[in-house]
Amino acid sequence: MFDMRDPLFRDAGALVARLRAAGHAALLAGGCVRDALLGREIKDVDIATSARPEEVARLFAGQTLAVGQAFGVMIVRTESHAFEVATFRAEADYRDGRHPTIVRYADAAADAQRRDFTINGLFYDLERETVLDFVEGRRDLQRRLVRAIGDPAKRFAEDRLRLLRGVRFAAVLDFAIEPATAAAARDAAAGLGAVSAERIGAEFTRLLLEARS
Repeated sequence: MFDMRDPLFRDAGALVARLRAAGHAALLAGGCVRDALLGREIKDVDIATSARPEEVARLFAGQTLAVGQAFGVMIVRTESHAFEVATFRAEADYRDGRHPTIVRYADAAADAQRRDFTINGLFYDLERETVLDFVEGRRDLQRRLVRAIGDPAKRFAEDRLRLLRGVRFAAVLDFAIEPATAAAARDAAAGLGAVSAERIGAEFTRLLLEARS
């Protein structure tokens, strides 16, 4: 599914192998798995792992940048690429409509449940060459649907930017938005005022750029 001769995937594979050798689970996660299954060009790769941020920093000393360490997220740089390496986590208590106040480390199955849409909740095990799907994301890819994971009203209340992300995915992939997800998005639309103009602008920019690619 991934061409390991490509420098991007070769570097990602080396990071995964190093995490595994240190005793940690490590999987490719999210959009890169979705796009690989759709046969789309992949421009970046995210890695999800059982390693905690301090363990990632120690394992890749001199190569890391803490961009969201409180949320378990590190950037690991190779000579040619940068990868987001995030600890498996569950989240709760989104008081500002954007960020959780409770974060606990978890496993891959729990990590999938805190993500936005089923098509973004997929993982890939490079060692076993297997897709891990805890949220029926592959079914929704086949049906060409953007569907929220779990209760869509809850997903949008947690992070209002997901409203625009759903529209972007539907537009760029030429997918339909699943009816219950669409209804919840309409009900939550007034809450977009809580999202900064910069973040909203960034989503629209991504929509325009990705629609052209």
